[in-house]
Amino acid sequence: MRQTMLRLTALLVCAMALTGAYYHTRSSTVMAGAAHNFLASLSEQQRAQATFPMDSEERSNWHYIPRVRKGLPLREMDSAQQKLAHAFLAAGLSQRGYMKAEDIMSLEAILKALEGGKGPQRDPDGYFFTVFGEPSESAAWGWRVEGHHLSLNFTIAKGKMVASSPTFFGDNPAEIKDGPRRGLRVLAREEDLGRELLTSLDAKQKSVAVLDATAPKDILTAAARKVDPENPKGLAASKMNKKQNEILMSLLEEYANNMPEDLASARMEAVHKAGTDKIYFSWEGGPDRGQGHYYRVQGPTFLIEYDNTQNNANHIHSVWRDYNGDFGRDLLAEHYQQYHQTRNAD
Repeated sequence: MRQTMLRLTALLVCAMALTGAYYHTRSSTVMAGAAHNFLASLSEQQRAQATFPMDSEERSNWHYIPRVRKGLPLREMDSAQQKLAHAFLAAGLSQRGYMKAEDIMSLEAILKALEGGKGPQRDPDGYFFTVFGEPSESAAWGWRVEGHHLSLNFTIAKGKMVASSPTFFGDNPAEIKDGPRRGLRVLAREEDLGRELLTSLDAKQKSVAVLDATAPKDILTAAARKVDPENPKGLAASKMNKKQNEILMSLLEEYANNMPEDLASARMEAVHKAGTDKIYFSWEGGPDRGQGHYYRVQGPTFLIEYDNTQNNANHIHSVWRDYNGDFGRDLLAEHYQQYHQTRNAD
């Protein structure tokens, strides 16, 4: 009996310790620690290249195409610095999200082989790390990892609040057709769940949800620095049955769960708080795999766009935008308002 009680006590102590570790290891804390480790490994010249003021216009200068970027790319880091950079990247993502990001980077080598050196420069190490402001447990700061088909933007305020949009994941090829990695589909669930929702609709629902037989050539918001809510189009979740709503929520969770658990939960909590019945789903293009297609999921606070039309519908672009939260606009407004109130009180 005494041994049983000792075991239970030990288990309780372990559980309490783990719980404490979980609550104290917030994403913002992990990000700040990873940022400090990464920056500390850089030379003075590298640090100057990787850092910008928090109020820099560069912070909202984002894109997902091959182009000249600011920041420090992986190719200009030594192996130890690259490891710390990847640890930094992992701090902003779930395990699932990190695996997607790594696979997206690795597709550059596949593209280079497919294109035979023609077209844009393809480089798995052509992903740039940028820190805005000074990583801190109290001040506002931000960071970005960006390259072809990947743009991850984070803003941290008061050392505990994190904004994580715009969040862009893309892949080309969407499905590898040949070679040792044949069959790899990095964004498979984003495609499959969208199509599953479409095919679950009856004829009347489809007449509302399907806006056009031809899909646009890209996501409509492209790399806009700010996205404003539009009148929602398509089929409202309130007009879907229970099973269809479950598929819709699974689709949203697939996007949200690219983030660490606490950030994913915050995203979904905001979705539910704004009202899931106010979410709209629309589709453009063909219903079958291999046909160009596009879908849009729009709620009161967020927008998801997904497009797969280029390269014979084997090239995906997908993005999550927050109307007030992109680049932490809502968090920073609250942070600076409280900061000025405190200063004035002094």
